[in-house]
Amino acid sequence: MSETFDIVLLLALPASGKSEVRRFLANVEPERLKKEFHIGANLQLDDFPYVHMMRRADDELGKLGRPRLFFKAGDRPFQDTKDWGTLIHLLNEDYRDLMAKNVVTADSAADLLMHRIDKAGERAKVAPRLAKLDKDTWTIVSAALEKEARAMLDEKHAAYPASFEGKTIVIEAARGGPDKSSFPLADPLGYQYSLRELDPEILRKAVILYVWVTPEESRRKNTARTNPDDPGSILHHGVPMDVMLNDYGCDDMDYLEKNSEVPGAITVNAQGHKFHLPIGRFDNRVDKTSFLRVEKKDWDPKMVADVTAGIKGATDKLYSMMAAAKK
Repeated sequence: MSETFDIVLLLALPASGKSEVRRFLANVEPERLKKEFHIGANLQLDDFPYVHMMRRADDELGKLGRPRLFFKAGDRPFQDTKDWGTLIHLLNEDYRDLMAKNVVTADSAADLLMHRIDKAGERAKVAPRLAKLDKDTWTIVSAALEKEARAMLDEKHAAYPASFEGKTIVIEAARGGPDKSSFPLADPLGYQYSLRELDPEILRKAVILYVWVTPEESRRKNTARTNPDDPGSILHHGVPMDVMLNDYGCDDMDYLEKNSEVPGAITVNAQGHKFHLPIGRFDNRVDKTSFLRVEKKDWDPKMVADVTAGIKGATDKLYSMMAAAKK
C-alpha cells in the first residue's frame, strides 16, 4: 500500500478553513508531510476560480446592458442550481487533463474557458448560454476575461508534474443547501449530488478530509476574511450573505456519514457503481486556522501544534481505513 493518499477531497462550507489547511500543508516539509499526514506533494484542483469567472462574465454582460447568464445578481445565488454540476464537470475535465498532462494551445484563453463552461453545463443538463451571445458581445466579454483566463490556463499547465509518484491530488469544493433545510437535500444541492457526479476514477481513489464548522461559524469567518479588493483570491474572497444563507445555510455531510452503509465512510452511488469514501473530520468549530493567513514567520507555535494534531488525527483515521480495506 502506498504511503500517501492518491486523492484527497478537501470539503467544507465556505470560510471553514479549507484554503488555510491547504496553505498549512504546503508549508510542511515533504518527508514530514508524507510520514505524519500520508500526503504527498500537492497537486491542487479547485472549483472556486470557475465560480469567480462565471460572476466576472455576468458582470461584463451587465455593463453592456445584457441579461446575466449564471447568477440572479452579483450578490445572489445561481439562476440554475444545476450549475453545481457544471462546476463538478469542469473539475472532472481538469482531473483528466492533469492525468494526461494535456497542454491546450489557445489563441484566446477566455474563448477556451467560455466554451468549456458551456460544455460542462451541457453535461449537467444545462443548455448552452455563452454560445448564444452575438459575436460582438462574445468578443467584448472574452477580451475582458482574457487576462485572468490566461493566468488560470498557464497555472494549470505549469502544475503538471514530471511524475505522479508520491503525489497527492487535493480537490477542494464547498457544497450545501438553504438554511434550515431538511435532509436529504434535493438534487442538485449538497455533497450527495456533487460526489455522485465526480469521475469514477476519482471516486475509486479518493478519501474525504472534511473541515467541520457550523454554518454560523462559516458565516462569521466569511465576513472576517472578505477583502472586497481581492475577489478572485482563494484566501480572501467573500461569499455574499444571500448565497451563504441559501446555498450554504447547511450542508449534508453529517447526514451522509450517519446514513452510510459503511461506518466512517460516505456511500456514493454513481454511474452503476457503489463507492465508500473514507471520511476524516478536522474539527474547526472553534477556529484553529485563521492565523494561517499571515506570513509563516509569524505563525504561533502553539496554534501550529493544534492544527497539526487536528489534521493528523483525521488523516491517520483515513489511512487506517484504507489499510483495513486493502486487507
